[in-house]
Amino acid sequence: MQSLDYASHLARVRATTPLIHNITNHVAMNTMANVLLALGASPAMVHAREEAAEFAALAGALTLNIGTLSPHWLDAMDDAARAAIAAGTPWVLDPVAVGATRFRREAGARLLALGPTAIRGNASEILALARQGGGGRGVDSTDTAASAERAAVTLARDSGAVVAVTGEVDLVTDGRRLARVAGGHALMPRVTTLGCALTGVVGAFLADAEDPFEATVAALAAYAAAGETAGDTATGPGSFAVAFLDALYALDPDTLATTPTGHARLELTDAP
Repeated sequence: MQSLDYASHLARVRATTPLIHNITNHVAMNTMANVLLALGASPAMVHAREEAAEFAALAGALTLNIGTLSPHWLDAMDDAARAAIAAGTPWVLDPVAVGATRFRREAGARLLALGPTAIRGNASEILALARQGGGGRGVDSTDTAASAERAAVTLARDSGAVVAVTGEVDLVTDGRRLARVAGGHALMPRVTTLGCALTGVVGAFLADAEDPFEATVAALAAYAAAGETAGDTATGPGSFAVAFLDALYALDPDTLATTPTGHARLELTDAP
């Protein structure tokens, strides 16, 4: 089994405090901001079309989340993505519930065509974005990450993006390599917008990264490690949310092990 140096990615985020521009949904803004601050990044929520493109060019990374989509926000996302591309800034697409409605399907296709650096979603969202599934039940996935493996590899090859499928065992691929990240905790889906906040973490790890695939895997590994640590003391969703922020803040780069004995259990292979 090959290995990756995850510790250096977290250390880089902590050392550089990248500015992460997030056009995300109303529900996720507070959670994402707190998660990014705990991690060591600097969050910004800038969604007005009048300034989105200008701000995206200043940031270390951009994330776009279509959870509470509107036509004006979609236009701002389009402008911001184009500005990020022009500036050489990595950007992440989070296609929340992309298969649920025609508006979301069209928005997902429009943003995908702009060439994101990375795409992060649950299995049903990735299947829908790849036009291989119906899209789940609203924002909830009705598919496993394993069932979306082929769609993820195809989507990565067709789009040029790193594709991260999150679930009980996360899957990340760039079309050539494939990583599985096991860890986290069963309470994570019980805390609203922790998945959306992970998209911001992927953005933070992509900022100044040489290898987007390695950076995305490292982001998911950090999240999984913090989730396991938080689960050791939490008694329910409320205490888990607090413990998770504390675990992210206290996360030591050395805990992002590349062996199965670490908090985040990782496997790296060639994509089929």
